[in-house]
Amino acid sequence: MGTRVASLAGLPDLTPTRVDVDGVPVCLVRLGDDVRAVHDVCSHQEWSLSEGGQVFDHEVECSLHGSTFSLDDGRPSSLPAMRPVPTYAVTLDGDDVLVDVSVALNGATAPDF
Repeated sequence: MGTRVASLAGLPDLTPTRVDVDGVPVCLVRLGDDVRAVHDVCSHQEWSLSEGGQVFDHEVECSLHGSTFSLDDGRPSSLPAMRPVPTYAVTLDGDDVLVDVSVALNGATAPDF
């Protein structure tokens, strides 16, 4: 089911927020009444997607070099990143946001720097 990481009411809309789930850095993004979770480290270079990142059209942009990643499937849509970041299951239980990092939904592996 996942680990409780936040309350829906406490997450700002369209703003990347970093949480750690069982030692895994995760970038949470609230999209209205929905929440998406991707690995928080850019696949191009070791940099947090939530640190200064911005959200545009269901994508999060890395503030270091401008690569953007789909919040739906983790794929990069702009260079210099060429590998996807893992995406994780999010469950809403009332106001609780739960994230399961046991398996990447898209099969991507976490960046290893």
